[in-house]
Amino acid sequence: MTIDIAFTKGHGTGNGFVLFSDPDGEVTLTDAQLAALADRRFGVGGDGVIRAVRSAKLPEGAAVLADDASAEWFMDYRNADGSAAEMCGNGIRVFGAYLISEGLLEPAVGETVAIGTRAGVRRLTRTEDGFEVDLGPFVVAGEAMVSARRLEVDRPGLAVGVGNPHVVVALADDDELDALDLSEAPELSPAPPAGANVEFVVPRAISGEVGRIRMRVHERGSGETLSCGTGAAAAALATRSWAGEGAPDVWRVQVPGGELGVRVVAADDEPHVLLSGPAELVFDGTVSL
Repeated sequence: MTIDIAFTKGHGTGNGFVLFSDPDGEVTLTDAQLAALADRRFGVGGDGVIRAVRSAKLPEGAAVLADDASAEWFMDYRNADGSAAEMCGNGIRVFGAYLISEGLLEPAVGETVAIGTRAGVRRLTRTEDGFEVDLGPFVVAGEAMVSARRLEVDRPGLAVGVGNPHVVVALADDDELDALDLSEAPELSPAPPAGANVEFVVPRAISGEVGRIRMRVHERGSGETLSCGTGAAAAALATRSWAGEGAPDVWRVQVPGGELGVRVVAADDEPHVLLSGPAELVFDGTVSL
């Protein structure tokens, strides 16, 4: 049985998503159908698929609503291979733009709304040129050795949790970063049980009021992408940790698809990390699956 899906294609700094609305949770797509939707040759194409569904209509939404009853909308995020993921920093900004375009939310510039995710409630603020999302508390702890194609020597990576798992690796210079072949997933030892996104970072400036880094990323379930929002936050947090006392709380992260902002703030008696950047809706269509 085929199903017609009305979709919107969007992106955040080149991180592309296929979005569709299913307010009452009536559409059930298999992992294979979701992967077909994200396929760049035979489908619409994207780094992930996002379903807009009311939190009350999902089992995962119960915990979200218990935390914040105003989190009406849940971002059901799937990787390009159809597997479920906890969070997506670029995706949630594009999700905000999509909800506005569909008339499902109407936040003014400067207004904050609660969005449900598998990582819990995330608070999204509309800005003049996009959105900023509070990714919440973070964890910077643990190491793994990382090997990748065209990386001559395995490197230690720092584990960072921002609602989903990351391992961040520091490289010496742009030449080393550019030489990487991320067409295959980097290997981690020890390997995290649920896998991890892997960021390779070259610091540009790690002192002063604003730190600057350049990054490439391999996302679990999607491969190399032009941008990863939570990855940018993880990369900034790792570089901040390496820099030690006096490191800036505000960062600009250059990714192949553009630039993202990251800042660390005090909130709820513990630091939170916030991510900002653009969100673009590109085109609408209908596809049969």
